Amino acid sequence: MTTPMPLAVRIIRAEHDALAAMLRTLPLLLAAQQRAGTPCDFGALRAMLFYVDEFPERLHHQKESELLFPKLRALAPELRETLDELDADHAQGERAVRELQHSLLAWEHMGEPRRMKFEQQLKVYTARYLRHMRREETEILPLATRLLSAADWADLDEAFGSHQDPLAPRAGQPVDEAYAPLRQRILAALPAPLGWGPALPSAG
Repeated sequence: MTTPMPLAVRIIRAEHDALAAMLRTLPLLLAAQQRAGTPCDFGALRAMLFYVDEFPERLHHQKESELLFPKLRALAPELRETLDELDADHAQGERAVRELQHSLLAWEHMGEPRRMKFEQQLKVYTARYLRHMRREETEILPLATRLLSAADWADLDEAFGSHQDPLAPRAGQPVDEAYAPLRQRILAALPAPLGWGPALPSAG
């Protein structure tokens, strides 16, 4: 009989998937708007970066660094270097998203000359984040499922289950009312099938 995947692992993967989809879509959305001559929706971009800062950076990463990684360090000393690198990514990620928010504000208020810097920073941020999540999913989570005890997973399931990511809601659990407007703002701006907006036209 296959052992069920721990709730914490399912939540981590779902939150990774939601964030990766949004980060991959953003440059495509900006390029499509530029081709069409459509004004940038700065309010929607601010909402998306606020979401990244509020959930993946502050909640998701914090629980990995403070709860999951220490348990693995105790059981698998050979992972220490990898975990240290992932922790450093977490610390750097908070700074990076604040820099993105600043660059977006500069573009909004200073005009098109600031657009390229924002887009370049977004490209670097996205590439680093996707690589980080891939390392966690290929190097950390499989080992964690083999090494951690049922008691460990009970602690982690409770911790990761205590928040509800508005872009990765769990079945049967409503999004916190305080974040419902944020979810609606982001999904209204993102193209289908990720969001509620019209699908992106072909670049060709």
